[in-house]
Amino acid sequence: MEAISNFISEINGLVWGPPMLVMILGVGLFLSIGLKLMPIMKLRAGFRLMWSGRARGDDDDGDIPPFQALMTALSATVGTGNIAGVATAVFLGGPGALFWMWLTALVGMATKYSEAVLAVRFREVDERGNHVGGPMYYIRNGLGGKWAWLGVLFAVFAAIAAFGIGNTVQANSVADVLESNFDLPHWVTGVVLMFLVGMVLIGGIKRIGQVASALVPFMAVSYVMIGLIVLAINANQIPDAISMVFSYAFSPAAAEGGFAGAAVWAAIRFGVARGVFSNEAGLGSAPIAHAAAQTRNPVKQGMVAMLGTFIDTIIVCSITGLVIITSGVWTSGETGAALTSLAFEAGLPGFGNYVVAIALAIFAFTTILGWSFYGERCIEFLFGIKAILPYRVLWIVAIPIGATISLDFIWLVADTLNAMMALPNLIGLLLLSPVVFKLTREHFDKQKTLGVE
Repeated sequence: MEAISNFISEINGLVWGPPMLVMILGVGLFLSIGLKLMPIMKLRAGFRLMWSGRARGDDDDGDIPPFQALMTALSATVGTGNIAGVATAVFLGGPGALFWMWLTALVGMATKYSEAVLAVRFREVDERGNHVGGPMYYIRNGLGGKWAWLGVLFAVFAAIAAFGIGNTVQANSVADVLESNFDLPHWVTGVVLMFLVGMVLIGGIKRIGQVASALVPFMAVSYVMIGLIVLAINANQIPDAISMVFSYAFSPAAAEGGFAGAAVWAAIRFGVARGVFSNEAGLGSAPIAHAAAQTRNPVKQGMVAMLGTFIDTIIVCSITGLVIITSGVWTSGETGAALTSLAFEAGLPGFGNYVVAIALAIFAFTTILGWSFYGERCIEFLFGIKAILPYRVLWIVAIPIGATISLDFIWLVADTLNAMMALPNLIGLLLLSPVVFKLTREHFDKQKTLGVE
């Protein structure tokens, strides 16, 4: 077992090494330039589209309203990465890692936009009348049969990785935090989670969309508001914190307290890797949800989709990172969710750690829901709709198992497969970028002709 673990560790170091990080940033930058920075320039228009798409789409061609599609995607992305992932990045890379998370998000908006545009453009309708799409479909339908194998690879990696990053790891995180804060046994958490997830999954994508559109805005706004209260308490430390974020992004962070110090490369590596882990731009997961949106306009859904990266990283992750840095506990030697909990507790004694515990539990629950949908769509692509029910049963059964066992090996495998998911998707995005640029140009030319902003 140790030999297998060491082998996968070597693969993990390779797939998450400099070439992958350069490719993720490089593809995002290429798409940003090709789109003439449209995702950043049209951010306000994206929020307007999101708000107007709350009740229904612009037509009946789809399964859920655009807003619910975004919330389903956010349910999977706003998770442990926003609490534990940011803390780990700061612990290993220093405050400068937050800068590289921001940069990853800014170029990642173009990546997420392009993914959603292609997902809607090349989606299909399955035997049950549901709209299905994502990297496996836009690779096959957009690039032709000779590239279908690349879509198959994505679907295989994603269907397996989902059990790690989107299921057992999340269940284990919830069980850990509820036991440490409320003395709730791991098995109880596992059984309760299994029941709640099962009740939602019975209703398919429509039920997931409804639950996500109710929970995600509530949990994100609540977490951000409490984070802002902590930042207000630490207001005198904010200028120094911002200064450290920018200075340590380009210069080594010296050892201090329990912090071992970090080179610039560590800030870049962990900032980019944890940024991608959090917002999933480039992984190819979110477009699976956006393919179900009620719209015939790929560009409009792309503009809604790009908000996911902005909300996840520029807003939620920034709150976590700045709370950790302004509190001063980033040098304590703690890491992961424990570091975030310590930072909130320092600002709100006797209350802050419970905020993090509850937020992490809700974040992880919705992540399990979102990734269940991703996994089901991938398994349907590989084996047809008959495979959905067995996959769903395995998904529900895996939750209490994940809540009660050690997951070091599973986490390693899932993290490795996440990177391997990204490879076929990034190749597909590069090869199909002319389609994205053409659809975008035609849309905004039409808008200009109609005198619409």
